[in-house]
Amino acid sequence: MDNKRILVVDDNDLFRESIVETLSRKGYGLLSAKDGHEALELLKENDFDLVISDMKMPGMTGIELLEQIRKFNTEIPFLIITAYGAIETAVEAMKKGAFDFIQKSDNLINQLEITVDRTLRYQSLVSENRRLKTALREKWNFIGNGSRMNEIRDLAASVAESRSTVLITGESGTGKEMVARFIHYQSKRCNGPFVKINCAALPEGLIESELFGHEKGAFTGAISRKLGKFEAASGGTLLLDEIGEMPMLMQAKLLRVLQEREIDKVGGDQPVEIDVRVIATTNRNLEKDVADGKFREDLFYRLNVFRVHLPPLRDRKDDISGLVEYFISKYNNENGFSVQALSDEAVKTLAQYEWPGNIRELENAIERAVVLTRTGIIPHSKFKFSSSSANHSCDLQAGMTVAEMEKVLIFKTLESCDGNRTKAAEMLGISIRTLRNKLHEYGAFSDDSGEVSCEE
Repeated sequence: MDNKRILVVDDNDLFRESIVETLSRKGYGLLSAKDGHEALELLKENDFDLVISDMKMPGMTGIELLEQIRKFNTEIPFLIITAYGAIETAVEAMKKGAFDFIQKSDNLINQLEITVDRTLRYQSLVSENRRLKTALREKWNFIGNGSRMNEIRDLAASVAESRSTVLITGESGTGKEMVARFIHYQSKRCNGPFVKINCAALPEGLIESELFGHEKGAFTGAISRKLGKFEAASGGTLLLDEIGEMPMLMQAKLLRVLQEREIDKVGGDQPVEIDVRVIATTNRNLEKDVADGKFREDLFYRLNVFRVHLPPLRDRKDDISGLVEYFISKYNNENGFSVQALSDEAVKTLAQYEWPGNIRELENAIERAVVLTRTGIIPHSKFKFSSSSANHSCDLQAGMTVAEMEKVLIFKTLESCDGNRTKAAEMLGISIRTLRNKLHEYGAFSDDSGEVSCEE
């Protein structure tokens, strides 16, 4: 507890000096005041980690001093020293915000040392917890200082204060999960868990068990009780990623959960109440899916209580410079590199490119460029965007079929990922299997390293 500063307040000179001498031997920094008025002046001029005050003092009692301090400092811990047996006075002080009290007795010095140590340790934990919360909020903030992203940030911060269900829409790679985490860590639920489930990645037969959990013996293979994602997210936030891929039967069950705020475990006898904030994301047009009968209208309205739409990167290119700076710093730190910035030509190239994979594609491109450059300025040559491919829209022509445009998009995305199928599938918002089938359909092949080429 080195460097901790303590203010001792007592009108008895001998008693005050005894406390100061005792705590000074423990390595604390001490100042003292003979009354409440002097103490307030010292508090305005200095930073303290703890105040220790006698209860009965002329002019201002210890409780009155505490009340005055709380008007401008609500966090500094306050210990009050009371006469032996004055429990009622001690309880009143605790109600006013004192951290603890110490009774005058033959064992006062020993009791004082123990209580001061415990108080300062607790205060250190509180400060560290506050620091970590701030770090989390900063970590899950999203980058972008353009007017559109500033509006989205304000909107997300506003909805974070409520319990409302949120639907986040936007193309794959626009940062929907980042915004979901931002909402969670800006909310009163930030101390609770943030649980994510990808609705498109689970087989239809398992999604109910994953969401709601199951009891032992509920079905073949259920050898033990399983906690579902809703229960795991209790007191926090549940992110339903790619909600548009959820089967219709599960949509009906999810609707009931959102309405009743309770779940039915597979094989369970009684409903289980839940306290979860639900955020859903999708890159699909749910309004069209509702019209086509692919998504329940009542569930859509239940999810669409508060909507946040993320525009594609090509529509907010004023955010690219900030994103580039962030990703360069990120991969410098991860790899021990010292890349400084982009060359002017590279900046121009990134500004001209249309980014079909959005922020995820940009991050992949910057990571590759940082690894290849390692130090200094990233040259234009580290990016695989030629002048002809800087704008992929030039490959799209009026009269092309949707299938033909899909093929162009897939190969452009693969090109930006150096043929890496895993990254390309992530940017396109499809599974590896779907991408593999598409490549086979196009007559493409891949070697064991995952690099893709095409036979024309």
